[in-house]
Amino acid sequence: MYRAPVDEIAFTLKHVCGFGDLRKSDRFAELGDDLVDAIVTEAGRFAADEIAPLNAVADKHGTQLADGRVTTSPGWREAYRAWIEGGWNGLTADPEFGGQGLPQMLSAAALEMWNSGSMAFAIGPTLTIGAVEAMEKHASPELKARYLEKLVSGEWMGTMNLTEPQAGSDLNALKAKAERRDDGTYRIFGQKIFITYGDHDLTDNIVHMVLARLPDAPPGTRGISLFLVPKFLVNDDGSLGARNDVRVAGVEHKMGIHGSPTCTMIYGDEGGAVGWLVGEENRGLACMFTMMNNARLAVGIQGLGVAERACQDALAYALDRKQGRAAGDKGEGMSPIARHPDIKRMLLGMKTRTQVARAICYSCAHAIDMAHAAEDPDAAKFWFERASLLTPIAKALSTDFGVEVASLGIQIHGGMGFIEETGAAQHLRDARIAPIYEGTNGIQSIDLVMRKLPLSGGEHVRGFIAELKDIAGEVAASNRPEFGAAAERLLVSIGDLEETTDFMLSAQSEGRVAEALAGATPYLRVAGLALGGALLARGALRSGAEPAGKLAERTLLARNFCETTLGETAGLKSDILLSAASVLAFDAEASAS
Repeated sequence: MYRAPVDEIAFTLKHVCGFGDLRKSDRFAELGDDLVDAIVTEAGRFAADEIAPLNAVADKHGTQLADGRVTTSPGWREAYRAWIEGGWNGLTADPEFGGQGLPQMLSAAALEMWNSGSMAFAIGPTLTIGAVEAMEKHASPELKARYLEKLVSGEWMGTMNLTEPQAGSDLNALKAKAERRDDGTYRIFGQKIFITYGDHDLTDNIVHMVLARLPDAPPGTRGISLFLVPKFLVNDDGSLGARNDVRVAGVEHKMGIHGSPTCTMIYGDEGGAVGWLVGEENRGLACMFTMMNNARLAVGIQGLGVAERACQDALAYALDRKQGRAAGDKGEGMSPIARHPDIKRMLLGMKTRTQVARAICYSCAHAIDMAHAAEDPDAAKFWFERASLLTPIAKALSTDFGVEVASLGIQIHGGMGFIEETGAAQHLRDARIAPIYEGTNGIQSIDLVMRKLPLSGGEHVRGFIAELKDIAGEVAASNRPEFGAAAERLLVSIGDLEETTDFMLSAQSEGRVAEALAGATPYLRVAGLALGGALLARGALRSGAEPAGKLAERTLLARNFCETTLGETAGLKSDILLSAASVLAFDAEASAS
């Protein structure tokens, strides 16, 4: 049974990730603690009472395609109606179109709980929220007037159509076509695959955001345009008109997130699907990246949400399941397995990874909010670069942790974890897609190394590392013996990050790009682990106002993470500095012969 960790979420927002700084801005000055607590509490109630009970049902039932229509799992339509009535879809949207104008930090908190309730449910509204953001920034006033209000409310849902059979991560290979018409519309032709919520029965209309090429477009990504293509055309009075020339050709049978309809979409079988340009011709990738950046943080939050659910389930099982006698236990009978040292180790690993994912995702959302709220250009630039730096880390490390935590959850359940009835296996099956979609974690690592480290000539990441050192210094200066070796281990890991960052920047400046790319994935993990240790330590340093037991737990979690998991950075540093020669020498074609 999922219980939303509203106290932990509120603490992380307020005391670890800078929500107080956000409230100093004019834009969010009226967000008092009472309002924040009310939003987090109600979102948690909705997740626990309305969404979570449907998770196992959707996993077993899946989605069904019949007669060209997709139906969702039992109970989903009712849950989605309640979602709309609660106003959850428009948390961050512009009030001009019915949104609440709240910060991304609160959206991140709500998304965590909804994904803990059901990752398959939450991914649909997440894409609608991304479509809203893309339209707010890039669509014409006419398109906004016709579509935004119903997307913001959730009455209609949005999708993102990038992938094609021959074009996954490489958008240069896109073949979907767009043709101009004299009335200012376009006709769209082509096939898109892996389209999340491409068709369903939750809303009367679906608004597809589709990448396609015009006949005279330049080659590569410079020639991609973005089009709004509704399932049903919309009349001037806002009512639904004729069915557009877009259809669902199939629904994928997946390893996990069975309740989410993943569709193959066909455009233009009968003369072309009617579409409208979003932004400028041949500038569609910039528009789509607005949606994708939103989605990348949201997918990181998916990893967090699944980790929290798996952690709760494993802890409950470990407290209930009795086996053997734990060392030092007194009394009769067997001990709960939660008392055995090896199980304690796994539970601690699950809890610390979950806390780290939460702190990093919320910190990324905080940077996005600060960039939007800043009035000073220098401050806006700083926070934009911080959000840019944190986004690939939040997406990749949090989704990797989601898989790791879900796998540990199965191990704690033992043989029952391998049996579907406990639900532990579903968490791992659901979590496994998150490191893949919205840009694989390898692509996130490349983005971090090649695009984000060089920001401001490398000075932003160096300032970021200096901030982490300051936190480690605070831990050392606290002179609290309960921190153990946390300060020392944190400083060592930050040193590993600093050395590998210098290596990456030097490799790029000297043209040794392949060497940098060979170590990109372990580098992202070094950065994420060092940041995670620092954020856990910050939470322990700032928890003095909490009950003594909670303070002790936060300190214990920070100490454990720094003394155990942070030890990985030494090996990862060796990998980054030394493995390029062997990695680049590997000949896959020769190996396959």
